[in-house]
Amino acid sequence: MLVHPWDAAPPAEWREWLRDGHDFGQLIVPGRERDLPVVVPTHFTLDHADENTVWLHLARPNPVWRALDERPRAMLSVVSDYTFIPSDWNGGVPTSYYAAVLLECDVRVVDDPAEKAVILNRQLGHFQPGVREDVDSSERLLSGIRGIQLTVTGATAKFKYGGNKSTEVRAKVAERLVQRDGPFDRAAARHVGETLTQPT
Repeated sequence: MLVHPWDAAPPAEWREWLRDGHDFGQLIVPGRERDLPVVVPTHFTLDHADENTVWLHLARPNPVWRALDERPRAMLSVVSDYTFIPSDWNGGVPTSYYAAVLLECDVRVVDDPAEKAVILNRQLGHFQPGVREDVDSSERLLSGIRGIQLTVTGATAKFKYGGNKSTEVRAKVAERLVQRDGPFDRAAARHVGETLTQPT
């Protein structure tokens, strides 16, 4: 994606954003010599001990496995806090505001039951803490899933919130977003507010 200097998000910023509940994305696996990649919407968890590791699991019948056998590389795409900016808010030109993080990854497929149990427990602890007891490696449900370890080898992050506009324009857009109060408008307004100290 095109990333202008005023839209680029440094690693500390996009990592914090991912940790702040942005834990659903699309796993994009090109395979080798395919017409189109395999794209899988999925939840994931970040490894708190290693900021370059992401964990997830998918069903064993998923078509992604053959593509990963061909080439164990993938991109994890996470997009949120998006909203439409009408033309009359933006000097006559409509635009979109959004946060997007693209993680380029090496992939390790996990089939060991003990490792799969760790992955599943990590996800249960993140998404439904305290709801059920830990999974152990003997549970039958583990045979129906495979785990994935993503090792991040590169990242592109774009937080597009009018960083090239004047402080006055950005402040007005933030105000209008709060007033409109549509889906993600308040989240987008917070991002716009964070740009107000940036140079125009």
